[in-house]
Amino acid sequence: QVQLVESGGGLVQPGGSLRLSCAASRSIFSFDSMGWYRQAPGKPRELVARVSSGGTTNYADSAKGRFTIARDNAKNTVYLQMNSLKPEDTAVYYCHARDDFYDYWGQGTQVTVSS
Repeated sequence: QVQLVESGGGLVQPGGSLRLSCAASRSIFSFDSMGWYRQAPGKPRELVARVSSGGTTNYADSAKGRFTIARDNAKNTVYLQMNSLKPEDTAVYYCHARDDFYDYWGQGTQVTVSS
């Protein structure tokens, strides 16, 4: 059973920064990709950023230029550095991993951007 454990969410003012972490219970080399999704109240879950096993990254248009996804293979951890946060970034952020057979999800971490 794969576990993905997120941390780093919280309350931040507009323009501030947060770094989310996702620690996997097995080597992240075993995943085809890892990423971050978010879901705001009343809205569908959407992709924020993704990194493949080869290091290729993809970002939602709303995240480009502000968010950076990175992986630390030695720590089996994926990070999402979020800068210049806006109120519309408020959501529950979920870590995601995919291998040849399954999609795995973390429990989510709340990010609230408000003054």
